[in-house]
This record gives sequence, C-alpha cells and structure tokens, in this order.
Amino acid sequence: MATPDPVDFRLLSLIAEMGRAAVHEVAAKIGIDPRDAAARLVALSATGMPLIVGVECDQNGIRAALTAARALQGQPPQVVGYPAPQPFPLAPQPQYAPPPSTGGFPAQPSVPLSVQVSPRQEPAGGAIWGPPQSAAWARGDQPPAPPSAGGVPASNHTVGERQLTTGLAGEQLSIQLVEVVDPADFLFTAAGYRLQEGERSVVVHTEVTNQGGIPFSALPDLYLVLVTADGEAVSKAPVSLSSRPPYRIGVQPGETAGGHTVYVLPESTVITAVRWSARPDDPRYSLSWTVES
Repeated sequence: MATPDPVDFRLLSLIAEMGRAAVHEVAAKIGIDPRDAAARLVALSATGMPLIVGVECDQNGIRAALTAARALQGQPPQVVGYPAPQPFPLAPQPQYAPPPSTGGFPAQPSVPLSVQVSPRQEPAGGAIWGPPQSAAWARGDQPPAPPSAGGVPASNHTVGERQLTTGLAGEQLSIQLVEVVDPADFLFTAAGYRLQEGERSVVVHTEVTNQGGIPFSALPDLYLVLVTADGEAVSKAPVSLSSRPPYRIGVQPGETAGGHTVYVLPESTVITAVRWSARPDDPRYSLSWTVES
C-alpha cells in the first residue's frame, strides 16, 4: 500500500476525531489554508473516502448578493465621476489533483460524515487572517465594522433574563442571555487557538425562541455584540469552540435554538452590556442586558 499524502492523513485523522466540523476550523487546527483543506476533502470524497463535504449559507444574504450583482451588470457606464462598478468576481477554485485510486486509501462505500462549510465575513480589502490558530486569525486584521453602540438606552435586564422582540420579517422572538464567561481563555485555548499578549476571550451563551409562525432565517448571533464602558461595540470573532457549539442559521416557528458566541478583545477592556440586534442601524430591533464587571 502506497504511503498517503501526509496532509491528507492529518486531515482525515482530525475529522475522524471530530466527526463534524466547519472546513475553516479543520484547516486552522492543522495550519493550512481553508481553500486547500476544502479542495483536499472534496478530492478525498471523490476517491471513495466515507465523507461528505457540504455547504451551509444564509439564503437571504446569498439572494441579496446575486440581486446586487445582476443590478450592477445591467447598470450603464458612468461618463463622469467614479467608474461604473463591476460585478463581483468569482474567486478561482484551487486545483488539487486527487490521489491515484491505487494510493494509500482504498475505495470504500460512502458513509455520510458531514464536513460543513460555514459562511464568514471577510475583512475589507481581502481575507487577511493572520497565522492559523492565533488570535490574529480569529479576529482578522480588518474585522467588519461593528454596529454603533450609541442610540440604545440603558437596560435594567441582566444575565439570565429573557426579552421579547420582533424580527425584520415580523418574527416573534424571545431571547435569553444565559451566560457570559469572562474571561474564557481556557475554552479558547482548549479549542486550539492562541491569544496574543494583552488579549482575552469572552464567550456569550444565548437562546432564541421563535414564538410566532414566521421562520427566522438569519444567523441568530450575527449582530450580537459586547458593549464597552467607552460605548464601543465589540463584534464576534469568526471562530467556534468544540466544547461550546455555535448557532446554526435559522430558527423555525416553535423552535428554541442555543449558541455560543466568541469574542477577542484587549485584557483591559471593561464590558458593561451585551446587545442583540436584528438590524444594527435601528434601535427598535435591539435588546440589551447589563453585565457586571
């Protein structure tokens, strides 16, 4: 039997232990580019390895992006001022040749082992994530601009309390702030990530119940932020912890979904509140809980 590719061997060994994971998490744990990891997993699946490489997305967000692209394609060129915007380019797919069928992994019947691809927000100007498994990778050099912390009145609600709100499509939602773990460095490092000097991590556990008849189709913690003593908002880090599962997209009517959201921030930052928003630029759709430092 031929010796398998060392990187493929490490990928499969890790997946065998995890069972189900996002591709970018698997890539971070072994220190390779997520695109390379995805290409390798697809190639291994095509050779008969018992795994399925899947995709999960925000359907409304994808539809909105496609609508915007079509509008840009139909827009006439501008004669003066800024040049006409162009449709967003599709990133070239990495080429990875699957190993020969006579290689180190014999063909096997397909047994579902889902490896999910979770959507993430890329920093402006390109994906600059820093060294894999480091806090710079988790945080990003240019993270998405957090929603403003201003305009939201002080809240008398505290950790453990549940509040009611309405989603953008009229969803009737009940949201509970279950727990705030601050600091959560032991959870962060146990998941294989590293904090830079002077940083700490925080984990927030919330639950969302859809009490109405309209499905909530967004990621429940997309605009869940920490509010600092200076009035700044700290956005979530694009990582998840194996011991504290993250949210999945959507909450169906009558369903309760729970998730853990991870943040990376300076050690000296004082957190005063946790805020949930369906739409960050409209305080009517925001809920706030006071957090004691």
